[in-house]
Amino acid sequence: MSERQKAFLRQAARKKKIIWILRSFIFIAFIFMWEISARIGWIDAFIFSSPSRILLCFLEMAESHTIFYHIGITLGETFLSFFLVIVIGILLAILLWWNETVAKVLEPYLVVLNSLPKTALAPVFIVWLGNNMKTIIVAAVSVAVFSTTITLYNTFMEMDPGKIKMIRTLGGTKKDILWKLIIPGNIPAIISAMKVDIGLTLVGVIIGEFVASKAGLGYLIIYGSQVFKLDYVLLSIVILCLISTGLYLLISFIEKYYTNYFSKQEKNS
Repeated sequence: MSERQKAFLRQAARKKKIIWILRSFIFIAFIFMWEISARIGWIDAFIFSSPSRILLCFLEMAESHTIFYHIGITLGETFLSFFLVIVIGILLAILLWWNETVAKVLEPYLVVLNSLPKTALAPVFIVWLGNNMKTIIVAAVSVAVFSTTITLYNTFMEMDPGKIKMIRTLGGTKKDILWKLIIPGNIPAIISAMKVDIGLTLVGVIIGEFVASKAGLGYLIIYGSQVFKLDYVLLSIVILCLISTGLYLLISFIEKYYTNYFSKQEKNS
């Protein structure tokens, strides 16, 4: 490695460190100013709460295990919804890619359904399915599945025509094109869709819990706002931020693992 390359790597590492320090500083400064503002009366602590009050609220709810119950409910509904979104989205995208007529018929409906505000559909789901977990799951799936289907279908259609022609020339069928080219060649696109979907399904679950749940962080937010326990509301929001970040990092780790594995396979071959 040349001195120029080493200098470039040192500069990149320094820049990354500076960005991390600035991010940490902004976060710490925000928490500090929030706490001080609540203590000296710049903001109403009853309405805006404070970091110390949120921490005390968490410790109280943790002692009775209530908060862990609500977190578990929300996480369970999110993972189930996320799994369904990925499976249904991939299957629908394959169906549209496989049959051009079906694609032309269904594509306008998918675009319309994707553009509908899902909060408006939640009351309809309650009437159809009842005030239960099924409503929450359907609401969460509806938030992400249509965009996932459209994105993956468009990605499938953008596959290199030359490679498809080569497989056909060698006697391959449409099934061979799907399993040996379309699916393997679009794993990065599927993982990218997963990174978006994990956040969308969490949003969908919270929307569902607002209207059709007696447990979960969404329910806790609504309950806290109704009885003016704003510490419950802000604690739930903070936990949702942490959950969202954690789930995104999980998918990013999967993406990084796949990229490293694929790179090693290419080097070995």
